Amino acid sequence: MSELRVYSEADPARTLLESTDRAEIASELDAAGVGFELWPLAEGIIPGVEDTQVFEAYQAEIDALKEAGGFVIVDAISLPANHPDRASLRQKFLAEHTHGEDEVRFFAAGRGLFSLHIEDRVYEVLCEEGDLISVPANTRHWFDMGPNPAFVVLRFFQNPDGWVGHFTGSDIADRFHRLDN
Repeated sequence: MSELRVYSEADPARTLLESTDRAEIASELDAAGVGFELWPLAEGIIPGVEDTQVFEAYQAEIDALKEAGGFVIVDAISLPANHPDRASLRQKFLAEHTHGEDEVRFFAAGRGLFSLHIEDRVYEVLCEEGDLISVPANTRHWFDMGPNPAFVVLRFFQNPDGWVGHFTGSDIADRFHRLDN
């Protein structure tokens, strides 16, 4: 179940808001400038599936979002829980960073925790299968796939170079929660 928890950046021990209500999550994130919506799930999409199967299952949605958002690259990440590089892949995204473009992700299977540092708040968004999140360019954030990631995610890029992170050097991510499987 998707979940939103909001904290003051100064106090990760005190939850200001907690919700599993999709409409409330979407409304709270929209007020912070973040898009959050539900896409239909395709059958047979499980961690470890071939990219071509993911693209075939979601081609109509991919084409519509590419046109609407000016995305030039779409890739699929299908990561089974036993992936040999899971620890290093997890570590890559755990520090606070930004992007010069919107970060748009669709969870076709599995889950991941996006933590968004917006003004003086931290929004922890547990994205589950079916969730599409759109984090605006230059938003400070980090992502945790958990110690045993098992997900299939479509990633949309406006930059032809794909994922380019600009790390802030802040240790704020170390003070907040991680995704435990």
